[in-house]
Amino acid sequence: MSQHELAKTYDPQAVEPAINDQWLNSDAFRPKTASGDQPDDSYCIVIPPPNVTGSLHMGHAFTFTIQDTLIRWQRLKGKSTLWQPGTDHAGIATQMVVERLLDKEGVHRRDLGRDRFLDRVWEWKEHSGGTIVNQLKRLGASCDWSRERFTLDEGLSDAVREVFVRLYEEGLIYRGKRLVNWDPVLETAVSDLEVAHDEEQGHFWHMCYPHADDPAQHVIVATTRPETMFGDAAVAVHPDDERYKALIGKELILPLTGRTIPVIADEYVDPAFGTGCVKITPAHDFNDYEVGKRHNLPLINILTPQAHMLDCEFVPQKFRGMERYEAREHVVADLDAEGLLYKVEEHTHQVGRGDRSHAVLEPFLTDQWYVSIKPLAEPAIRAVEEGEIRFVPQFWEKTYFEWMRNIQDWCISRQLWWGHRIPAWYCGACDHITVSRETPECCGGCGSAAIHQDEDVLDTWFSSGLWPFSTLGWPEKTPELEQFYPTNVLVTGFDIIFFWVARMIMMGMKFTGQVPFRDIYIHALIRDAQGQKMSKSKGNVIDPLEMSSKYGADALRFTLAHMATPGRDVKLDESRIESNRNFMNKIWNAARFVFMNRGSAVADASVRPQLDVNRWILAELDAVAVEVDRALVEYRFNEAAGSLYNFIWGTYCDWYVEAAKVSLYGDDEAAKVETQTVMLTALEGWLKLLHPICPFITETLWQELHGADARLVTASWHTPREDHDMDAMQRMRRVIEVVTAIRSIRGEMNVNPGKRIEAVIACDASVQQALQAEERLLMNLARLESLNWIAADGEVDGAAVAPLADARVYLPLAGLVDVAEEMARLGKNIARLEKDIAMREGKLGNAKFRDNAPADVVAKVQEELAEAKAKQSEMLAGMERLRALV
Repeated sequence: MSQHELAKTYDPQAVEPAINDQWLNSDAFRPKTASGDQPDDSYCIVIPPPNVTGSLHMGHAFTFTIQDTLIRWQRLKGKSTLWQPGTDHAGIATQMVVERLLDKEGVHRRDLGRDRFLDRVWEWKEHSGGTIVNQLKRLGASCDWSRERFTLDEGLSDAVREVFVRLYEEGLIYRGKRLVNWDPVLETAVSDLEVAHDEEQGHFWHMCYPHADDPAQHVIVATTRPETMFGDAAVAVHPDDERYKALIGKELILPLTGRTIPVIADEYVDPAFGTGCVKITPAHDFNDYEVGKRHNLPLINILTPQAHMLDCEFVPQKFRGMERYEAREHVVADLDAEGLLYKVEEHTHQVGRGDRSHAVLEPFLTDQWYVSIKPLAEPAIRAVEEGEIRFVPQFWEKTYFEWMRNIQDWCISRQLWWGHRIPAWYCGACDHITVSRETPECCGGCGSAAIHQDEDVLDTWFSSGLWPFSTLGWPEKTPELEQFYPTNVLVTGFDIIFFWVARMIMMGMKFTGQVPFRDIYIHALIRDAQGQKMSKSKGNVIDPLEMSSKYGADALRFTLAHMATPGRDVKLDESRIESNRNFMNKIWNAARFVFMNRGSAVADASVRPQLDVNRWILAELDAVAVEVDRALVEYRFNEAAGSLYNFIWGTYCDWYVEAAKVSLYGDDEAAKVETQTVMLTALEGWLKLLHPICPFITETLWQELHGADARLVTASWHTPREDHDMDAMQRMRRVIEVVTAIRSIRGEMNVNPGKRIEAVIACDASVQQALQAEERLLMNLARLESLNWIAADGEVDGAAVAPLADARVYLPLAGLVDVAEEMARLGKNIARLEKDIAMREGKLGNAKFRDNAPADVVAKVQEELAEAKAKQSEMLAGMERLRALV
């Protein structure tokens, strides 16, 4: 064990890198070999794979702190733990990054061709793709980094292809022409979940569609997208709309084209919206697509993949090749010139943009690959309904069920180059599509060698959906798959419940016959101190790496754990991280004192102390161990952190260390040695309890406690004993109650904390006997010059009094306190508080403030009012005590 003196102040930057190197250069994070006959000895979490484009943000730090806490806790409990790390190739995001780099060189990916472009992406990935992994290591994430996986690794790619082929062979993957969300910048389909819908200011153009049999008459159609009119297949009205019943079945002239289209009746139309006449463009609107299917309308595509007007018979020559918004201007101008533009209105409407490119998306008719999803969804729904998988908090089940019970077939193809290429080959000699695990040499239908592979890649979430079992070696029956699947818990945010969580459940149950995890812990979102989403544009981003450099990783981790309450939003203020840096300093200073006064003692879990104070601290340690363990079992990380904070700062540092000085500096050698042993033993215990949340400082102090070769990361969890002396605990708690009361009076009366004073305690004989057993300790902690006892009904004139549950404490402070001066000081403070209280009560009494102010602002005023009233109550009690001295 080390006997050198710890530095006077805790410097995380001097400690954390060395500890991290120790862990990373050892096998500390690797799971133990399976015992075979005890499957419960294994515990596994798979990391939500961050994108290789990513860099650590506070949301990452939050979720990874929670996961690491669970893994380190279970590792200390003796489990064979695997925290499976890895990263996602992130198809669209990564391709965009590399395309931007090429743009700076004046090169387009199509200039390079597919193979050379992919070489550039792999080159970028090797140099920049590991950024977030290194940042996670900096935070102390105890993943088994020797098992790091990437979604385009060869093994994972084999799993992807196996799943695709099996689903295709079962008829659950098919190719079809449907309307999709199309990104004209990225030139790919995107899923509904990748569409950001925002309200934007636009226009409502009211256009005249003449009657074919009487062009002097017309109907007025209102639209936000006049450029799509060339793809119109009909005008729809509600079947019960009396204004248009006579028109149903008749023809209208489509302006600027001369083409005629029918008037149809469909209940989709809202007669009260606009004019009650709706242009139906089945190839360029999702709702129109459904109407078109009901009425067998033609699907007329008028746009290129780049959202330019198509060179086709339906688009007038003038408009062909125009960009969609340029075409809009010309369409509106020409309608106006022909007298067919009735009016234009300002209009606020929802616009769908790609969450990556931010381009306005187009509903676009293309051939895509789909997964027939309902057969996969049904068992995944039952798994949650029947409790095989549980959500924590449980209310997220409702979100899951809403999505899953209304699920649509999943479009899995993307028109990108970076990703898992679809294992389908098209024949130039026949219509056969060959889907194969291996690259075929010829068509599986006619045998022709004139085949070419599908150019598209799979949606990133397809491979991510296999993550829990593909990373463990599936489809091979590996030892890791046998030992660690199903995994124990998934920790993630609510925003990807459908993107990722649901798909992992569906794929896991389909291909392994088991759920992929037992629990799904949905953590909150990190927001700024005002509850706003963090963004660079707002300037309110709190960078976890910057916070770690400034305050230490442990301070950040403890803050995040302490804030991890069940719910959706967490308000993070840098001051909280700074406060927990102070907590780390408190821990360091307490440990420094313990080590300086350890003598030749060592920690001894079997110690059976004689002194009440030593019995008490071990009992309190065991009590907090039970609290922390229960909180972690229930995923109440805030309660675990809160219990540890209260015990370490309050019980151990503020009470026990001070109480221990009585024996350490006394003449009783046996008491001194016992206290040295218990100090170290209790320290050893709470270092274990704190380690999952704050691994760096605890590992450092552990090595100071047990020697440079000792490792807390692979030690054992604290085991509470069962033979506690409850009487000793009761006596110590009573001592603390009395000392707290005396300190409170001293503070209220502004008595110098170093001044020794007199105290008198009124109580019955049994209480007196219990307190007298610890009289020396009580006098030292309360800094008393003398302590006297009187009967329970006795009183002391001219003394401040503190009533307790079974005693009263009197402090004769006459002569030590300038009563008039203290009364005046308290009176001024009370007057100021009364003004504050009145001001806040006035605010809260104002209906306009309550109704219009943000909820967090109202809550803050309520909190400030409660604090002010509590201070007022304390000061008024102090005034009463001062009056007793007169």
